[in-house]
Amino acid sequence: MKIFKSLVCDILFAAVYPFLLPSFLFRMMRRGGYAARMGDRFAVYPPSVAASLASPGRPFVWVHAVSVGEVQVAGRLMREMRRLDPSVRFCFSTTSSTGWKMAEREIAARDVLVYNPLDFPNFVKSAFAVIRPCAVILAESEIWPVMIRRAAAENVPVFLVNARMSDRSAPRYKAARWLLGDVFASFAAVFAQSDMDARRFEAAGADPSKIRITGSFKFDAASRAEEKEREMAEWTGGGRILLGGSTWPGEDEMMLGIYSRLPGREGIKLVIAPRHFEKADAVEENIRRAGFECVRRSRGDKPVEGAVYLADATGELMGLYGIASAVFVGKSVTAHGSQNMIEPCAAGKPTVVGPNTENFRPVMSDLLAADAIVQAKDAAGVESAIRGWFENGDGGLGERAAKAVASRKGVVGKCAGEILGRMAK
Repeated sequence: MKIFKSLVCDILFAAVYPFLLPSFLFRMMRRGGYAARMGDRFAVYPPSVAASLASPGRPFVWVHAVSVGEVQVAGRLMREMRRLDPSVRFCFSTTSSTGWKMAEREIAARDVLVYNPLDFPNFVKSAFAVIRPCAVILAESEIWPVMIRRAAAENVPVFLVNARMSDRSAPRYKAARWLLGDVFASFAAVFAQSDMDARRFEAAGADPSKIRITGSFKFDAASRAEEKEREMAEWTGGGRILLGGSTWPGEDEMMLGIYSRLPGREGIKLVIAPRHFEKADAVEENIRRAGFECVRRSRGDKPVEGAVYLADATGELMGLYGIASAVFVGKSVTAHGSQNMIEPCAAGKPTVVGPNTENFRPVMSDLLAADAIVQAKDAAGVESAIRGWFENGDGGLGERAAKAVASRKGVVGKCAGEILGRMAK
């Protein structure tokens, strides 16, 4: 039956992939950074990389993460595993140039960084033959059926860390259990963020005895970035800062509107950090249309009185959170899912999000229970919260936020210990 299911998946992939290829190539051309390592997608690695993977020593742990948040979570786990066992080494794979840039900061000298192969039998089999992993660690919702089945066929344990399943994915995986149930059943352990996530993975086919409800790794991943805070303070010129973090289209216009109506605006600076830097030109156009000069980080612009600051450089958001006076976290008003609200809370900043925080449901539950964050129903609610903080202070919200995050740390250490223990068996 497993062979039949695998064959069905392979046939479906072969039928669909030609239609996906143009979009895939377009994204590569738009974002850039792929051409030099295109062979990785087909498990054809540069000689230096192949030599590193073939070097003597302990077998590699293959870690895969895609988004910036996932890469940060994976990096935290890797650091903890190295602390517990200095001999461990990693082959880190990602799928995007943005993920690659973040992953470069997380790997050690003895680790290897590659792009993940296309999830097709020949390529995945070849990748396993070169990497020869002793374990595979996937971050959050990275379900790669061919990769997971290949690991099971080679008796390589697969761990899903900080596991979550979205409202959209849950019914699809449940309906596809007849086809993908064996994939979920193959996990050596699923470290779920919440009770709901655990139930959803079980409904998709995961063995309930292998599901652990740990809470979110992202509480551990959030930490102050003091050097970046100093850089950002120098770039903005310091002072009172209103920050729109990881904004999506429509939310930068919302923040510009809030800022233009904010009492005492002359003593406040607005910083907008869009989630996707390729949209920074459009954000700058919106800033200028609203009547403000734009100070753009990627150009190295210097502080200008009365300007709006556009943060469009990778890896600087935590520095901005550290110097902000009030924070809005994006993808929560004009889009769904939300970006990471733990980071500004960890920095002790009063933080507001919109109504759409589906990707952080367990995190929001914890923060709301601790009265550590404001969740607004709409843009008007976001404006009300921000206006109140600048006029009357935050009433201790930022302090409660920092305490709430600190009290929920320690998840990564527990998971790292269990993974290493399972690998030693």
